[in-house]
Parts: sequence; C-alpha cells; structure tokens
Amino acid sequence: MAFTVNVNGQDRQVDLPGAMPLLWVLRDELGLLGTKFGCGIAQCGACTVHVDGAAVRSCSLPLEAVGEGKVTTIEAIAKSPVGAALQAAWVEHDVPQCGYCQSGQIMTACAALTENPKLGRAGAVEALNGNICRCGCYNRIGDAVAAVAQKLEGGARAKA
Repeated sequence: MAFTVNVNGQDRQVDLPGAMPLLWVLRDELGLLGTKFGCGIAQCGACTVHVDGAAVRSCSLPLEAVGEGKVTTIEAIAKSPVGAALQAAWVEHDVPQCGYCQSGQIMTACAALTENPKLGRAGAVEALNGNICRCGCYNRIGDAVAAVAQKLEGGARAKA
C-alpha cells in the first residue's frame, strides 16, 4: 500500500504494508540508520523517535498508525534547540561509549525536556526509565540531561 510519511520535515513516499514497523521503514526503506533495533518489543528504547513531538518506540509502531504525524529521527534532532543542547551535553559529559542506545536516549530526553523544561535530574531519571544503556552510562546520561534542564530553567527565569 502507498503511504506518505513526513520524516524530518520531508514528505516521503513508500509502498509498503501498513503493518510494517516504522523502525524498518526508517532504516531499510529510507536509509536513516541512526534509529536502532534493540529488542523489537518496545522495551529498551533504542528505537525511539518522535511523532508530533512525542517519544515513541518505532519498533512497535505500525506505519499505518503514523497517519499524518510528523516523524523526527536523531538525524534531525539538532534542528530543535533542546535536541542541539542535548547533543552538546552528551559530548561535554562524555556520555557515549558504544553509542548504540544513544539516539534513543537523546530522543526520549528531548521529548521530556520539551514538555517540561524544569525536569531536573530526578525528572530526567524518571523520564529515561526504560531506556536501556548496555554500557551502564546512566550517571553521565543523567548529568547531561540535568545540565540541559538547568540551562533551560535558567533561560526561562531570565525571560520572566
């Protein structure tokens, strides 16, 4: 079946079964390899993308369920000020190890911070609960997200 899916601001045409998980559409059909396959049952978070700004697990989201939603992947997250800040914080706090889970971690954190800029460290840990890091970089991930939250909160106070 033919679908038009908006990915990273661009309408893309695909002729695929509607039940195909969005993850495989992104990776196999559109060549966007930043979104990773982890568990295949929406439990690890490696496949997290945004649909209309909400973090979703693309391994279990059928293409037909995306509808007219706008999909954002890690390849375009830096276009968002929060996404760009998170990517910079990831480097600043030396988060990456193997890198496999990182796109899902950043996508989840970006959605959470966009929804609640005053998230703080405890909120960041809660928001990222369920995103697995096989290298165990949870403290550095928490530090990076908390640093961005602190900058966002400081910016919000300065504007008030």
